[in-house]
Amino acid sequence: MIFGRVKPLDAILATAEKKGLHRTLGAFQLTMLGIGAVIGTGIFVLTSEAAQKAGPGMMLSFVIAGFVCAVAALCYSELASMVPVSGSAYTYTYAVMGELLAWMVGWALILEYAVGASAVAVGWSGYVVGQLKGWLGIDLPLALVAGPYAGGIINLPAVFISAMVTWLLMIGTSESAKVNAVLVAVKIAALILFIVLAIPVMNADHFEPFMPLGTVGVFGAAASIFFAYVGFDAVSTAAEETKNPQRNVPIGLIASLAVCTLFYLLVAAGAIGSPLGAQPVAGPNGEVLAPGSTALAAQCQAIVAGGGLEPLPCSKEALAHVLRVIGHVNIGNLLGLAATIALPSVVLMMMFGQTRVFFTMARDGLLPEKLASVHPKWRTPHVVTVVTGTAATIAAAFLPVGKLADYSNSGTLFAFFMVAVSVMVLRKVDPDRHRPFRTPAVWVIAPLAIIGCISLYLSLPLLAILVLPVWGAIGLVIYFGYSRRHSHVGRGMFDVPEASPPPEPHVPGAF
Repeated sequence: MIFGRVKPLDAILATAEKKGLHRTLGAFQLTMLGIGAVIGTGIFVLTSEAAQKAGPGMMLSFVIAGFVCAVAALCYSELASMVPVSGSAYTYTYAVMGELLAWMVGWALILEYAVGASAVAVGWSGYVVGQLKGWLGIDLPLALVAGPYAGGIINLPAVFISAMVTWLLMIGTSESAKVNAVLVAVKIAALILFIVLAIPVMNADHFEPFMPLGTVGVFGAAASIFFAYVGFDAVSTAAEETKNPQRNVPIGLIASLAVCTLFYLLVAAGAIGSPLGAQPVAGPNGEVLAPGSTALAAQCQAIVAGGGLEPLPCSKEALAHVLRVIGHVNIGNLLGLAATIALPSVVLMMMFGQTRVFFTMARDGLLPEKLASVHPKWRTPHVVTVVTGTAATIAAAFLPVGKLADYSNSGTLFAFFMVAVSVMVLRKVDPDRHRPFRTPAVWVIAPLAIIGCISLYLSLPLLAILVLPVWGAIGLVIYFGYSRRHSHVGRGMFDVPEASPPPEPHVPGAF
């Protein structure tokens, strides 16, 4: 039963052709879309999280996480070129492994997109608070800019941006890919400026000890900053809206990942070599403090109160903080401003990806049709947007960015794992199908992706590891309670009935 109810690839392609979205995106736009979705909270904020877990060894963490994403991207490219439709890993799994596993992947993608949007919202909050203090001298009370984890009550800036993005998506406000490209250019320019200013004054002594917490710390940081790469697979969710997807989707996936990896390594080197260094903050008795913990927040406050510089692992706006410390206060503020302007585009992109996955699952009958119904005026899936946005806003209000990123990673790693498995299975069961892009050395690349995903998953904090099976159990209850009985494939329907038009075809960039 576990591999039953496979939806034939031909039926998926026929459905997409009949009920598909308008194809408008090219290779360059997809690459910009991927970079726009990837460069965000991961590099602008989680650099401090990585420093607390691995110290200067976070350079290796970026390499490890980037490698796992690279081999997964090669697997994604083959499937996306063969099945250029919405739904990403969910659709690929449906076509290869069957409905039950496809449902589990789709359910896990909620962790990637919705929880990921919450994490980015919290990261944006840190930069907004820094901007208000740096430009206007306004110091917002801790109770209103942090959750209980850091001695506050509620993170109001994170609530604001989550609610705003939800509203914009619901009423149909979306920008063209050209506007998205401009916002991506702003983020890239900010990172280039950081690299140009930080690398020349880099102190090599700050790279020692390189791995203060050993390989466990390096892999733990890799598991967390894996979030810095999450988003490149959003390119595949736009496959149904892409011109010549067999060529352009693989280019978009791999090019966006390559550009982001290069930036991450250079930025990490500049941050580590700054006067702040990147050594983990220890407690009063020399104990290792967990990122996002109240103990770390208290120790950071004590260091600053004693007249010391705020350590890198303590900063909520890591890169802007580094530039201010090396003497570029105004430029640091400008970088913070660039992050403040650009990060909402990532929140928007993640919620966009979530609505596309829900739309596809509802199109298959696994979710109530009403949930993904399209508003007659706005032509957006307004119901599911409100549901997703409400959940993301609540999470952003009370949870720290690091924990949200870890929860998101658990779902993403499962989806990547299933994509790698699907590539190998499809090579066996349907070897003659046309593959516009073939994963090179697939019997090496796909197993490496599987091993990498498992290794990073097991390196997550225990709570994040447990989130996936608990979330999966909830998903199974819904599947057997509702989805299995209403599945189109289960009822012998391999085409979609005439219904509401699909959501508006424009890919949101930013506002």
